[in-house]
Amino acid sequence: APLGGESGVIYRIPALLYIPSDTLLAFAEKRFSARDEDAEYLVLRRGRKTGTSVEWGPREPLTSTVLPGHRTMNPCPVYEWKSQTVFLFFICVRQHVSEQWQIWTGQNAARLCYVWSGDAGQTWSSLTDLTEQVIGEDLKDWATFAVGPGHGVQLRSGRLVIPAYAYHITARCCHLPLPWGTQPQSLVFYSDDGGQRWHKGELIEGMKTVECQVAEVACQACDPVLYCNARTPYRCRAAALSTDQGLTFKRPSSCKKLCESPHGCQGSVNVPSAIQRTTMSWLLYSHPTKLCGAQKLVAFTNRSWSNKRCALTDFVSLSYRPVH
Repeated sequence: APLGGESGVIYRIPALLYIPSDTLLAFAEKRFSARDEDAEYLVLRRGRKTGTSVEWGPREPLTSTVLPGHRTMNPCPVYEWKSQTVFLFFICVRQHVSEQWQIWTGQNAARLCYVWSGDAGQTWSSLTDLTEQVIGEDLKDWATFAVGPGHGVQLRSGRLVIPAYAYHITARCCHLPLPWGTQPQSLVFYSDDGGQRWHKGELIEGMKTVECQVAEVACQACDPVLYCNARTPYRCRAAALSTDQGLTFKRPSSCKKLCESPHGCQGSVNVPSAIQRTTMSWLLYSHPTKLCGAQKLVAFTNRSWSNKRCALTDFVSLSYRPVH
């Protein structure tokens, strides 16, 4: 749901990253309407955790995420522990070009970009465009794509993983994609050298999967697996597992207990930090849904996806007062 701020401004598509210095980085798209085509650039608010409260600083425009002639969308940050570097991934989409137009025509207008910060988000690098380097020839078969939105993860092996999805063109007629032949499929981008070089994994086959989040799940009898939880058009979420750290995923399955809104919505999955490095394996999933006719944010743990809890009864703008 959009959050309003000053007159004529909308903030949508949030992403939240915790870094070990008790710092929270909250990102969002600044738009002048709720329409995707009216996105402008990304904004950041830094929070300082003190006890059970967070003191939030002012909104800051991230001017280094702007590519001339494009709008900046879908923030997806990840923290690299060894170098203490924040990588902020996003897409830059050519102005006034809608996602639907790209899907209908098969003409991609998105760029895969990132900036990085070595001082907990105080300053940011210039923009790096990875589109040709990472996607390369496969781009001709992608009507469009995006990262996240939400957050990436660093695996126990050190691999950095950024969730993403692409509208894959599988059938054409007279060089135009056929409507039934362009399907959304999730995937990940990853780096094994601390963010110096990036690569892409294989598309998830077998089901329409769109925006997604990933988390590494520990197994007592085997190596950790990478769990992907994705938005779908089927009124429930989809889940897929990878045993090779995101290079490939098994065929996804529907999670009937994790309901979607009619058109789907951004969701999040995470491993609580207290057990992140142990052999225990449970996940925290959160997603807005309607309970008793009211829009709410709910949280689930993954023991059969039970123990539903209402975490937030409505959506509120982050204020300058402490948030508990």
